[in-house]
Amino acid sequence: MTHLTLKGIEKQYGQGPRVLHGIDLHVRSGEFMVFVGPSGCGKTTLLRSIAGLEDISAGQIFIGDEESQDLPPVDRGVAMVFQNYALYPHMTVAENIGFALKFTRLGKAEVHKAVMRAAEMLQIVPLLDRKPKALSGGQRQRVAIGRAIVRHPKVFLFDEPLSNLDAALRVQMRMELARLHRELGTTMVYVTHDQVEAMTLGTRIAVFNAGRIEQVGSPMELYHNPGTRFVAGFLGSPKMCFLPGIASQEGAGLRLSMGDAGSVFLPDQGVRGTARELTLGVRPEHLGFAAPGGGLKATVDQVEHLGDCDIAYARLAGQAEPAAVKLASGSRPLNAGDLVWLQPESKHCHLFDAEGRVVNAR
Repeated sequence: MTHLTLKGIEKQYGQGPRVLHGIDLHVRSGEFMVFVGPSGCGKTTLLRSIAGLEDISAGQIFIGDEESQDLPPVDRGVAMVFQNYALYPHMTVAENIGFALKFTRLGKAEVHKAVMRAAEMLQIVPLLDRKPKALSGGQRQRVAIGRAIVRHPKVFLFDEPLSNLDAALRVQMRMELARLHRELGTTMVYVTHDQVEAMTLGTRIAVFNAGRIEQVGSPMELYHNPGTRFVAGFLGSPKMCFLPGIASQEGAGLRLSMGDAGSVFLPDQGVRGTARELTLGVRPEHLGFAAPGGGLKATVDQVEHLGDCDIAYARLAGQAEPAAVKLASGSRPLNAGDLVWLQPESKHCHLFDAEGRVVNAR
């Protein structure tokens, strides 16, 4: 197994703006690292730079202990799976999988053995004689992954490989990729804009924003202890609720005032000081209802019934976006226009300053 180390990676196209701003990251040997972030944040550019498909403007790339930023792609020991599959339409599945071994010293018998092993692992043996046009999207992606497997790379690179599949097939392929990682044990780097893929696949996640890494950590670490408002808002569905207010000291806690919506007391937040603007962040499952007059006054905009749970969207006076409240299905009958009082669970509250940094890290 091989580790991957990135030091001060920068990328600029000509005289245009920089796309990557000094990326430093260590991917452990055998790890499944996920790059996640919105479109245009630089995650695919970084992946292509690791593969050697993009030249970097500055920095160093180490694949294992070998400095690799000046090596051609074929000598880096990586295999990349693309979003569009990149299969040869005139070749059979077997020929597509074995194409990467065509220019090696392996004999036909050894190539056949490698192709069969990959096909068995991906459960596509019955498809080996078909052409890509006779395959479904999921089958084509398995072929693309098989072509990468036969190379026995040091590092697998995946560029949004499931984005062209329907929702049910994405779930199935996520499970297949997780199984492959367990079986192969090879270091994998996976790019996606889908936070569900990131949370379910990654050993660790690197959250990208505007060409920088905002935070790196395990899925649950980032979910429960985001370091910035950007990370807090990007991970989670429905997303975290953000409620700006004026915080002032009250005993051992804080009183957060939100104008006409009222105020809420948050004990033991570890934040001290005079009155200042802070934003309360709370996830929908940690926001509940209080008795009338006992929390933040809001009006229900709409209620979504999802079967296993209900999501109520309630708008506080003066707030631009409604706050989402996640409830057990049918636990409380609510309708648009209902007046409610919201109460966050203080132990699950996050407070962010004007720059979007968390100030009550737990």
